[in-house]
Amino acid sequence: MFTAVIHLPGAIDPERIDALADTLSALVAGVAAGVVGDAVIAAADPEDPEVGTMAESTGAALVARGRSPWLAAAGLARRPWMLCLEAGDVPAEGWIRVVDRFGAMMQAGTQADAVGRLRRPHAPLFWRIAGRREALTGTRQVRAGDLVRVQALRAGLPLKARLPVRPLRASLLRG
Repeated sequence: MFTAVIHLPGAIDPERIDALADTLSALVAGVAAGVVGDAVIAAADPEDPEVGTMAESTGAALVARGRSPWLAAAGLARRPWMLCLEAGDVPAEGWIRVVDRFGAMMQAGTQADAVGRLRRPHAPLFWRIAGRREALTGTRQVRAGDLVRVQALRAGLPLKARLPVRPLRASLLRG
């Protein structure tokens, strides 16, 4: 099982709240399938009443993102792995099977510290190029779309060692 972490970047406005709602609603199928166990929302302003209401109504924990939203959320994660998302990311059809298979493979011990990476075709060109390079050389950073072991994140960012990146056959779309 995974802890879903949704990063809510920037100032909170109605458009970002709608994007957060899109992401949270897309995760419901993962909860029903037993892949997503809990959720954490990492926001710049966790005191915002709209974000607080959304977190409370969905059962998600809320944390101030601080220097890194992924590092902040790792402190509240209740599962050994995190699925890192940005508000507005909506997993495309087939994501549950891909994420579940990745989790089973990691639990079996093959590349136990690998980072799984979902495709984000809407990401800026620079991030997509960096992602392709990291698929060859490994990564010390965590990006939206990554499946990463919480224990590796709790040790701090950048990661202590370059972790191998496994590109996954699922995509994140914009809601």
